[in-house]
Amino acid sequence: MVRVKLERVVVDKRLATLGTWSLEAEESKWIVRKYRFTSFPQGITFVNEVARLSEAVNHHPMIAIDYKMVTLRLTSWSAGGLTELDFSTAAKFDQAYMELRR
Repeated sequence: MVRVKLERVVVDKRLATLGTWSLEAEESKWIVRKYRFTSFPQGITFVNEVARLSEAVNHHPMIAIDYKMVTLRLTSWSAGGLTELDFSTAAKFDQAYMELRR
């Protein structure tokens, strides 16, 4: 699958659509989101679901676990920046978070 780097105007529109992720300042190549949980095990359950979703689309985030907060960062290395796959994967992570919080 060929990944095409999105123009900045498209990135801004996609970020507005998600509403939960932000553009990381460094070179604008990453989107980032912090997820907060009520317990450490709940965060780990989320990370396991992120791993499952990532494997399904072969697109993996950088993950930082800080007690009850999980930070995900996405970019497409092969395209040298953000692609549609970053945004569709981010939406899947958001959906998994909402389902876990129910």
